Amino acid sequence: MNIHEHQAKQLLKKYGAPVSNGVVIYKLEEIKKEITKLNSTNYVLKAQIHAGGRGKAGGVKLIKNISEIENEAKNLFGKTLVTHQTGPEGKKVKRLYIEEASDIEKEFYLSCLVDRDSSKIAFISSTEGGMDIEKVAIDTPEKIITTKVDLAEKIQESDIEKIIKPFNFNEEQKIDANNLVQVLFKILIEKDATLIEINPLIITKKKKILCLDAKMNFDDNAIFRRPDILELRDLNEEDPAEIEASKHDLAYIKLNGSIGCMVNGAGLAMATMDIIKLYGKEPANFLDVGGGATKEKVSAAFKLILSDKNVRGILINIFGGIMRCDVLAEGVVAAAKETNLKVPLVVRLAGTNFKEGKEILDKSGLKILSAVDLNDAAKKIVEAIK
Repeated sequence: MNIHEHQAKQLLKKYGAPVSNGVVIYKLEEIKKEITKLNSTNYVLKAQIHAGGRGKAGGVKLIKNISEIENEAKNLFGKTLVTHQTGPEGKKVKRLYIEEASDIEKEFYLSCLVDRDSSKIAFISSTEGGMDIEKVAIDTPEKIITTKVDLAEKIQESDIEKIIKPFNFNEEQKIDANNLVQVLFKILIEKDATLIEINPLIITKKKKILCLDAKMNFDDNAIFRRPDILELRDLNEEDPAEIEASKHDLAYIKLNGSIGCMVNGAGLAMATMDIIKLYGKEPANFLDVGGGATKEKVSAAFKLILSDKNVRGILINIFGGIMRCDVLAEGVVAAAKETNLKVPLVVRLAGTNFKEGKEILDKSGLKILSAVDLNDAAKKIVEAIK
């Protein structure tokens, strides 16, 4: 789960990190009242969307008076920003963040994330702040320093020294940076964050450290024990289909292809998507119904796939274990009849009760193509939609 910049900064401030003062605006009428909470003559107006690259898309403005804020805010509210992270459809701006402008002397990059390969927490430090870190990694990888630390109640001082060493801070700045690293580590552990990114982390002309921008992601599987984080969820920033999927506990991610997929198991789902691409088409989604799906859950998954107007065919690939093939078949038949299915459907069943499942599909009266294995299934669905 992602949160907005202003929410991430509030969390950082709560834990004692250095953050500029700012206010969030949901409508134009709030500006005059909220701006009085700030102590500055220069401001930065930022569109709040769950995507990077806002500045290049015109979503970040340096402002020098209140009347200018109102004009720029009017232009930004409701505007669709298209960045390298939003995709061509972009994201509509529904809230703005106004903060006190900072005099920047130097910019750095600092982040921490869960490193699954090593089962540690990885801190990434770079002197190339304010830029796309992916581009820095390609062009000048030597400017990115990764420090992996053990999962513990507190980060070791020796690790902190390694993390902040590239920045060449003075003694006073080192104290503040030490505190910031501890804050990031603490938030990651206590709030089940998977990524915290400060880009840029700046030194002001007064030689002070400041978090100028902040991004945070949280583990969806741990949200049930973090109600305070769940309250920060903005459904406007999420795909409606993915919201619907979460209601049924379905692992669903919308993609841009034409073949809808329903699979049980993430690994099998990835293999299914790969073989669709191998035969020259693109998957329309990742959808894992899980190992113990009910008839109702399968039906909901089927309807979810069909809600995507780009779907021209459906491939169901189930290996029955805990998930019985006859239960899946009942759910598919029920949903197909309810939705008046008009696109080709290929089903490959194997494992527990696959014979019973195939019999249910065969007797359904629906035009369903059976496949003997995954390779056969991919061939048939690609051929069917040509």
